[in-house]
Amino acid sequence: MSRSHVRLAAVLAAAGALTGVTALQPPAFAASHHQAHAKHVLLISVDGLHQSDLAWYVSRHPNSALARLVGGGVEYTHARTTTPSDSFPGMVAQATGGGPGTTGVYYDDTYNAALLPAGTTHCKAAKPGVEVDLTEDLDKNQASLDAGQGLTGLPNSILSMTGHPASLINASKLPVDPKTCKPVYPHSYLKVNTVFEVARSAGLRTAWSDKHAAYDILNGPSGTGIQDLFTPEINSDALGYPAGDDWTKDNQATEQYDGYKVKAVLNEIDGYDHSRTHKVGTPAIFGLNFQSVSTAQKLPASDGLKGGYTAKNVPGPLLVKNLDFVNAQIGALTSEIAKRHLADSTTVILSAKHGQSPTDPTALTRIDDGPLLDGLNAAWKKLHPTAGDLVAHSVDDDAMLLWLTDRSQAATEFAERYLLAQSGTGTDINAAPKGFTRSGLSKVYAGKAAARYFHVEAGDARVPDIFGIAQYGVVYTGGTKKIAEHGGAHADDLDVPLVVSGASVPDGVRDSASVQTKQIAPTILSLLGLNPRSLQAVREEHTTVLPVR
Repeated sequence: MSRSHVRLAAVLAAAGALTGVTALQPPAFAASHHQAHAKHVLLISVDGLHQSDLAWYVSRHPNSALARLVGGGVEYTHARTTTPSDSFPGMVAQATGGGPGTTGVYYDDTYNAALLPAGTTHCKAAKPGVEVDLTEDLDKNQASLDAGQGLTGLPNSILSMTGHPASLINASKLPVDPKTCKPVYPHSYLKVNTVFEVARSAGLRTAWSDKHAAYDILNGPSGTGIQDLFTPEINSDALGYPAGDDWTKDNQATEQYDGYKVKAVLNEIDGYDHSRTHKVGTPAIFGLNFQSVSTAQKLPASDGLKGGYTAKNVPGPLLVKNLDFVNAQIGALTSEIAKRHLADSTTVILSAKHGQSPTDPTALTRIDDGPLLDGLNAAWKKLHPTAGDLVAHSVDDDAMLLWLTDRSQAATEFAERYLLAQSGTGTDINAAPKGFTRSGLSKVYAGKAAARYFHVEAGDARVPDIFGIAQYGVVYTGGTKKIAEHGGAHADDLDVPLVVSGASVPDGVRDSASVQTKQIAPTILSLLGLNPRSLQAVREEHTTVLPVR
């Protein structure tokens, strides 16, 4: 392990002249040597943020909130998130200490060969196998920012949204457990416990803010891990923006959406619930995710600015603007912590559920996966005239995850051979034709190999039958409305920042050891003086606490 101490003055000297972006940042986050246990841990996930983005920004804005957060703690420069690098396995790993094979969560939209279709009432006669959709599709009203709660005065009234979003999930859309013949809520789908549950059992307060009601999954199997879970629906109609657009279609809208969650956390720092209605005390574990960096990376353009990167790892104007936004919001959070005299008892952890690929615009190859899967199904049925489609469910962003109706090794190997034999034409960053080979894949894990990849037994009900790692730059999409995606296994997908700053950690440490974001979970418990081995995934995967001291 290579570890160096970098004083803030050294950071400033190395970075050069100031560029004018500053924040009201308390000194406590630039010089903290407290060794006592923290009383509060604020976890911040900036979806899409790479370690290279953080380094780029800090070097150019050495007096920024982000620079002072880095200078006030330990920065792990070689941290990696889960594979697949999706929001759900990424966030679940941070909350449990486990990867997809242990948690059972491979993506936000997957398939389970053992559960029964939604709406099943006669379970003994039902055939197992069902999509497990943990997206906005579960909302009682996915078009509404409050997910169907029925608030008036939206979007301004959104802070009045319930802190118990499981009540906003349409149970008729949930898969059914064949043993109980009852719907399986997201929290019940998780196979292991969470840091929120451990904290609750110790009598500590918990809160979190995220983008769908389906983040009920973070409550853990008990269903009660998070006392205040604020989940405005990001894929709802963006009020005040063009009709039919959700909050991700315009980066300014995404910033507005993120702002609601920041207000919720500011209220929690002040000792209230997210709505600022009840005085409950500052949570021991709380935090939020930011979505606006992700949309700034995905959108070709927004608000008159070009999205994505201008060259490898060089943020373009829209992303630069959004990094400024996130920096200002993090500055507001840490300033409020100092204002409430909580800096000496609060540790801030900064990371990301996932990165985004590609960061090199010249590498982009957009491929329509629809014809590839249609062709696979047709080829299978040609050989098996009485069979139906081979693909039961697929998730293709910048990786390919397939669940098959025939899970035999012969069928999975057939799918692998077919996919690796396909070539065609996609589009490049300028929407010009660009050829592809091997269905855009560099490696395919099929059947037993896929199970081994995820460290589960062959035939596991949740594991994909095909896991295809895309060639660098490949994004599976039928259009030209996005220039990046996540879910895959490239460095751009996986290499995320990880900073532990503030109370109970030293300042100015840069650690180049290889670490994983799943280590955040046991680290949170350790910082709070709780037993990391209270987490089932930590025991199963031997996940270690980050070396923060």
